[in-house]
Parts: sequence; C-alpha cells; structure tokens
Amino acid sequence: MKKLLLIAAVAVVSANLSAQELRFGPKAGYSLSTLKFKDNGGSESTDPSHTFYAGGMVEYKISDKFGLQGEVLYSQLGGKISEGVEDEDDNYFKIQNKMTFGTILVPVSAKYFITEGLSVSAGASFGYILTAKSKTVTDLGLGGIIPGLELSGNDETDIKDQTNTFNIAPFLGAEYALENGLFFDARYNMGISNLAKDPMNGEKTTNSFLQVGVGFKFGGN
Repeated sequence: MKKLLLIAAVAVVSANLSAQELRFGPKAGYSLSTLKFKDNGGSESTDPSHTFYAGGMVEYKISDKFGLQGEVLYSQLGGKISEGVEDEDDNYFKIQNKMTFGTILVPVSAKYFITEGLSVSAGASFGYILTAKSKTVTDLGLGGIIPGLELSGNDETDIKDQTNTFNIAPFLGAEYALENGLFFDARYNMGISNLAKDPMNGEKTTNSFLQVGVGFKFGGN
C-alpha cells in the first residue's frame, strides 16, 4: 500500500513538473513613444519619438494555459514638439524640441495561452529613468534636396532634476512563438505616473509607448 501511495505521489509531482516550464532569452525591438502634458487649461500630446529597446526575459509557464513573465529592458523614451518657422526670406524650416528619457524597464505580466504558440498578456512596466535630456533640433528641409537634414543646437539641457525618476505603465500585449524558440510580440504601455517633479496648476506629464519586437527563448521541455 505504501508503495502504491509513493508511486501515486511521484506521478502527481511528475505531472505538475511537466506542466511547468521555465524559458528565458534576449529580446529587442522598436518603440514609439509619446508624452502627454496636462494642466488646468487642457492637455496636449507630443509627436512620437521613434526609438528602440533591448534586454532579456524569463517566462514561467504554470500550466498549459497560464504563465508569468518578467523582463529587464533598456529604452530611450520621450517625445518631441515641432514648430514651423518662416524667416524674412520666406524660407520655411521646422524646429523640434526633443525630450529623451533613458529608462530601465522591468515589465511583469500574466499570460494566457490561446494556443501553444499564441498568447495574450496583461501587466505593468516599472521604469526607472537614468537620464533625462531636452534638445533643440532644426530640420532645414532645403526644398527636398537633402530630405530630413537636421542641425542640432548647442542647448542640450539636463532635465533630470525636473523629472520624477519612477514611471509605472500598465500594458496589454500579444505574442506569437514558433516551435524553435523564436517569438514576436507587441504591447501598448499607458503611462500613469506624473513625470513632472514639481507640478503647478494641475500639471501632469505622462509617457506612453508602443513596443513591437522579436526575441528567442531557451529552455523548456
């Protein structure tokens, strides 16, 4: 009888372990980031900044349908404000003020597997801002001769002391993974933390961003 109970216990433990799966690996991709400014007079969103992210992930599959995932990523987030200017000779050019936040992101999420390869997720990115800079850039245009030619101004400013360093952004996402470990994912992160360190008149600055990327998972059964 004791042998039967021991065999049954081993079988249950083995079944649980086979349902659990730990996988890890690198990931990187594209980020589209915007800033939103609010005060008592209304709200305004910046033009998007096109940037990147890179880092690693760990996925723990609790069962065939549910899993948990944690990541550590680096990304340069922010936004830009554009303004058109016309000089005395009727030459038109564009001035942009770019705000860039070098951020370490720690996304944590719960995953639901619709199929073995397709999953959806919900969670939050916990961001720590390492650097915060504001820089003015002039897009000359030059009538299309050299499209997108930019001149950087000499007024790059460190705005770290004006910026709260902690940023929380809840997200929803989806992932498609191949059997060989390669996966593709996308998620939208909606910033809720106020990045303005000393807000006045109801001032609030939030950072939201879209991420689309690719990675590779090692490990698993």
